[in-house]
Amino acid sequence: MKKYKAFTSIEAISFARTVPNLFLQDAILTSEEIDTGNSNVVFRIKDNDTGNSILFKQALPNVNVVDEPLQIPVEHTRIENDALSIQANYCPDLVPNVLYVDNDLSITVMGDYNDKIMMRTGLMSGGQYPLFPDHISTFLANTHFFTSDLGMNQQKKKKLQQSFVNPERCKITEELTFENPYYDAPENNIEAGLREAAQRIWKNTSLQYEVALLREGFLTHTQALLHGNLHTGNIFVTEETTKVIAPEFAFFGPIGFDIGAVFAHLLLNAAGQSHWSKTAEECVYAQEHIFAMIIEIWCGFEQQFRNLWNTRGVDRLSKTPGYQNDFMQRLLKDTFGYTGCNMLRHVIGMSEVADLETITNAKKRINAKHRALHTAEQLILHHRKATSIVDLILFARSAMGTTVNI
Repeated sequence: MKKYKAFTSIEAISFARTVPNLFLQDAILTSEEIDTGNSNVVFRIKDNDTGNSILFKQALPNVNVVDEPLQIPVEHTRIENDALSIQANYCPDLVPNVLYVDNDLSITVMGDYNDKIMMRTGLMSGGQYPLFPDHISTFLANTHFFTSDLGMNQQKKKKLQQSFVNPERCKITEELTFENPYYDAPENNIEAGLREAAQRIWKNTSLQYEVALLREGFLTHTQALLHGNLHTGNIFVTEETTKVIAPEFAFFGPIGFDIGAVFAHLLLNAAGQSHWSKTAEECVYAQEHIFAMIIEIWCGFEQQFRNLWNTRGVDRLSKTPGYQNDFMQRLLKDTFGYTGCNMLRHVIGMSEVADLETITNAKKRINAKHRALHTAEQLILHHRKATSIVDLILFARSAMGTTVNI
């Protein structure tokens, strides 16, 4: 077993030369650091003559997301790559091509996707991605159905769950999504103009009751293998293609959490469109475009999930008349609630998103955050009453008109 060490850019090049069939032996290689997050470092290694490039990703042993560094076992590289392998079985065109893995050193070498843009960045600059709703609904339907008790032998699923016990990563999500935003946690990053709204949330026992129910689902409902961190920063797109990356938070949990994460980040972008759009008319157009995407994603997901259930389902009792409709209604309600929780954590928690944080005009930034908070509160408070995806859009459309005087 090799001893773990963090690689420099030069060391990453040396490592890449040892991987079979990546580069010619005498290739002139350069390395560019393209991401140093809390948990990983990523280098793009390029052959200057051919232009071919790969991504070298290494997990870091510490994740400094709170005041005290949280030790993360480097095993989460194995979890990420196992998740990518499963996802590739069902959606090979929608995930990166893994070329080489070294679990001891927490290194993954994968095909580059430098022809694509991070979806968050693209949306902030006015990009539109007409095939994205079909791509992401396909990803959600297939990866969740075939790792659930509906599409997988129950005993096989239980064995697979053992490989995705991910307590350290889940602890991060539990604290940042279901705990810290609901009291005056020292880790929270709250702008002065939001302090009063945050205090209102901390005192709202009705809201916290609904969050407690959603947290219970996150902790106990092992419906399917989730990506676990499915936001627009982990999705790379062009107008024709989509890649879903970085499932290092993968675990077995409630399907609505993944769907809700996608919707939450789309709505966070919509809340910031008063800044990202040049005119009021463009702002409304951009928001309505996002709302239409959400409806298209849900409808595409539901249609594909039901079709898989009807044609590939392995559980006899799940075909009892009425059960499928009941399941899908419960899933819709979960999606509403987890959308709200995922939005709220990025406004009064510590996980800021560029859609809001990079708005330079303080008044517009605070108002955008208020719109996001108001949307999140409504979705959480009313999630158990949801009957249609249109309800989500009605709440969001109403909340996007929220402004405050500062």
